[in-house]
Parts: sequence; C-alpha cells; structure tokens
Amino acid sequence: MPAFPPDTSPLDTGPPGPGPLETGQSRLLRGPGEQRHFGAALAPALPPAAVLFLEGELGAGKTTLTSGLIGALGFEGPVTSPTYALIHAYPTPAGRALHVDAYRVRGVQELYELDLEDLIAGSRLSVVEWGERLYADYPDAPILRLEHLEGEEDVRRVTRLR
Repeated sequence: MPAFPPDTSPLDTGPPGPGPLETGQSRLLRGPGEQRHFGAALAPALPPAAVLFLEGELGAGKTTLTSGLIGALGFEGPVTSPTYALIHAYPTPAGRALHVDAYRVRGVQELYELDLEDLIAGSRLSVVEWGERLYADYPDAPILRLEHLEGEEDVRRVTRLR
C-alpha cells in the first residue's frame, strides 16, 4: 500500500520553523494561517498515492491543516470536516484528494466496506483523521499529532510521530 517513504525521509515543510520535520520533532503553529501554510508546504513532500494520518483532540486543527494540503494541490473550494459523511473527496489538478474521518466508525471493516482501499489507491493524497485502527495497514504513512497548548488559544504543536 503506497504511503510516504519510511522515516528516513523528513517532511520538508519550509517556514515556519527551521528545516524539515523528522520523526520525533515538533513545530509550533500560531493560528489557522500557519496551520494551513504548514499543510500547503507539506503537500509537495508527499508522493503520489500518499496516506497521511492526523491525530489530535477536537479543535486541534486537523481539518485546517488538511485544507492547506488540499489547497496546495489546487482545490479552490472550502475543505470541511467529514465527521458525519466519513469521507470527502476533492477533485484537484494533481488528482483526487481524500479526507477521511474514522472517529465514528465502529471498526476498520466499516471503512473497507466503503471501498476505502480502492479510494486511497486512486487518490493523489489521502488524509485520515482518527485512523489509529488503520496504522498497521499503512505502516509507512507518516503520523502527525496536533495539540493545543495550555494558555495559548491559537497555538498548536504539531509533532511527527512516524
């Protein structure tokens, strides 16, 4: 299953912050603009048919970061959370981009019954929120965690876990 190359390849996200984001490294993102910028800078570092997992509590900025990723691929409309739909597909000049929210699924089989594997295989990029149950199926896919910082309402810490 194609994903991002193993941890030997850093995610080059450019500014803000120094250099690429390697496994175990974190970066602070100040406000939604920096979250979108981080996503936009990350998009070209991800190969075709890439899978990217995002972790984080509600409101941590997963969809905001995803909007930057998908916008960088050329989609010009709004990117919204697929919480109730489970999957949103966005047409881009670079190919289809998927945004998956696995929070409400009872089990991973429910996603595969929606043809998730084929959808991912036919997409330029697949961003999966709350996808912990899929990690084993995509062992090379990077995992980013977004966290609120206590006392800093608009600041998020993004950490590459894998």
